Amino acid sequence: MKNDAPRTVRRETALERDDRNFAELLQELRVTQTGVQILFAFLLTLAFTDRFASLDAVQRGTYVSTLLLAVVAAALFTAPAALHRALFRRGAKRRVVDVSGKLATAGLCVLTMAFTGAVLLVVDVVLGRAAGIAAASGTFAVCCGLWGVLPRWIRHKVGRAAPAAPSPPRTPHDGRA
Repeated sequence: MKNDAPRTVRRETALERDDRNFAELLQELRVTQTGVQILFAFLLTLAFTDRFASLDAVQRGTYVSTLLLAVVAAALFTAPAALHRALFRRGAKRRVVDVSGKLATAGLCVLTMAFTGAVLLVVDVVLGRAAGIAAASGTFAVCCGLWGVLPRWIRHKVGRAAPAAPSPPRTPHDGRA
């Protein structure tokens, strides 16, 4: 797919770009965090169902591992807000944006494993171990494909836009984090 539209250059300072990038990242995290919260709530309730007692050792191990992965994913997705709060008004917005992006990427990796574990557990209980492994493998492949391969493929096809040279400040900006 070729995009013939000209690339536009934003007229923003480095600080304005950092503010925009952080706001966009927070929007992304709001979406992913909802999924993690729903998964975590589902997993928490499982231990209190009647059927939980009938799980075998592999299923219990899958359950505990998946629950812990969901906790780690939630922590990774909320860490940018905590980081921003700790560094607020310290002139570290660029660092906050960079580290928060890495935390979000790590969160997606952990979330992939949590989704995979949840599907493994449910399908294993409902249809058996072989079906659970197959469904979990498919889940892992879909997450890796949509969240990893697809963005890289599009980036390759579109090419990387050259970063815009910072324009002179139009309004005063205090550089708060």
